[in-house]
Amino acid sequence: MITGTGTPAPAPLLIACALGIERLALRGGLSGAAGPVTVLRTGMGPQAADRAVTQALADGSVLHDAAVIATGFCAGLAPGMHPGDLVVADETRDSSGRTECVGVELLAKELARAVPRRVIHTGPLIGADHVVRGAERAALHAAGALAADMESAATLRSAVRAGTRPVAAVRVVVDAPEHELVRIGTLRGGISAFRVLRTVLPAFFEWHRSLLLPRR
Repeated sequence: MITGTGTPAPAPLLIACALGIERLALRGGLSGAAGPVTVLRTGMGPQAADRAVTQALADGSVLHDAAVIATGFCAGLAPGMHPGDLVVADETRDSSGRTECVGVELLAKELARAVPRRVIHTGPLIGADHVVRGAERAALHAAGALAADMESAATLRSAVRAGTRPVAAVRVVVDAPEHELVRIGTLRGGISAFRVLRTVLPAFFEWHRSLLLPRR
């Protein structure tokens, strides 16, 4: 995109999440971005994410060349994880394949700065079409996945299918092996995850800004 001055306009940033409560958490801090930012609520599940992202990035859309971050809540798979921990994906996986993430180390560094008292995990994020619990959680972890959610893999796959662009996924753990949502006291874990999600935008903006810098 070219501005009225003839200089390239900053590429937009698309932040995709599934739930209204996730979008609510993200909408509170949109100032400070390096370019136009859209927070897209896709709806739950991989099919909904695929449809929403494909439509948002379609030819002729103002978001056609946007960088994409998938975010929201996730299920932690590794023992010792807690609600409010952050997961920065180095890749997303599902039955359709893998998508490599861009700027993983930078995102982790900026999140550590934005949320200094939270644990940050880096590793594969696996896509599911249902809530993962119990033995399935352990099996996915044994296969190498760090966390699971229903939309990130479909979001990033749809994004790169629509055109070459940087993609990333950052999720906040809302339940974990020792803190499953079905247990008493998980409301506190949900509140903790919501508060953490409210703080991540500055890290997303720094990631996006780094993509806009001229390469030497």
